[in-house]
Amino acid sequence: MITTYRAVLSRPGAALFSFTALWSRLPLSMAGLGIVLLVSERTGSYGRAGVVAAAYVLAAAALGPLQGRLADRLGQSRVLWAVGALYAVGIALTILAIDLDWSSPLPHLCAAVAGVATPQTGSMVRARWTHAVSDRSQLNTAFSIEAVIDEVVFVVGPVLVTFLTLQVADVSGLIFAGAAATLGSWALALQRGTAPPRIEQTGAPRIPIGWGLLGPLVAVSVGLGVLFGSTEVIVVAFTKEEGRPGAAGAVLAVWAAGSLLAGVVVGALPETRNPLRRFRIAVLVLALLFAPLGFLPSSLWLAAGLFFAGAMISPALISMVNLIELGVPPSRLTEALTWTGTGMAVGVAPGAAVAGWVVDGHGAAAGFLVPLVAGLAGAVVAWTIGKKTDRAAR
Repeated sequence: MITTYRAVLSRPGAALFSFTALWSRLPLSMAGLGIVLLVSERTGSYGRAGVVAAAYVLAAAALGPLQGRLADRLGQSRVLWAVGALYAVGIALTILAIDLDWSSPLPHLCAAVAGVATPQTGSMVRARWTHAVSDRSQLNTAFSIEAVIDEVVFVVGPVLVTFLTLQVADVSGLIFAGAAATLGSWALALQRGTAPPRIEQTGAPRIPIGWGLLGPLVAVSVGLGVLFGSTEVIVVAFTKEEGRPGAAGAVLAVWAAGSLLAGVVVGALPETRNPLRRFRIAVLVLALLFAPLGFLPSSLWLAAGLFFAGAMISPALISMVNLIELGVPPSRLTEALTWTGTGMAVGVAPGAAVAGWVVDGHGAAAGFLVPLVAGLAGAVVAWTIGKKTDRAAR
């Protein structure tokens, strides 16, 4: 396993651009929560905090694919310099609007500016891997590295922003997130040697992005987003009903640890000859593993159940990236990768809202029906991808 990872990370510039992208991705798990914590601390209103955070998340989701398209056309460096600067401005204005209690909709607009400029470095760094790794047998390992880094971001980010906001200064969490995104983006922009070449404009019609494959994958991504967003709410409610609200963070960390460990293992395995099959099975098993969770008696058992469910997340996401890399034209790869991230982001908010409604009316145990149904819906879509696409993905 060590040899496999060393062979990939020893490629010129690979370890550096991957590590740099880790820092620039921290706002994915810090900024939204940081806005909620800051607004609720200043106003005492979680409703207002949620609306401001939603403006940030929805703006990032809506404009993410456009940023990916610009990166393909203009080159990553130009886009990274611009979005890094705009993100810093957006976060600064958001902090100022909250601190000075500007009237609506100014705080929401400021948060939306930051959301629009959220650096899509997760997609960009995966595009760099396809350019840096010529041996296809190593590309699975490269994508696994990024899946593991995503899990690290989502484990460390919420803990860090909560500590900074509540223990250091209420604005420090957002300041750190803004600095990490801006400086990380600019550091990645400086690494021109590992960036994929930009696509020259020829006046010819644009190559189709391949919605026959990408469309279903985005739909599955929305289902996974609902699954992720609902699970966080349900775990908080489950541990609170048990009288152990402080256990929610630990249970969610175990869930992420299952995905992280699975990502490490998948990265050491040979590249699958049929990523579509692995993707279908991973999504289906992930959904089915939620079926027994509502019947578990304690947080300890819930953590164990979520560990196994989490072990299906990385295989599903790694296979999805493999499918996109195989089925989408190289000239539109970054844009395509961004679309799946957008799908997940779109699913998180309604997933959390629906789960909250079910929990309020029927209890935490019933809430697990939401991720189960969302996951099964995603599995159905995955299994309906056409035979033509299936053969191309092989």
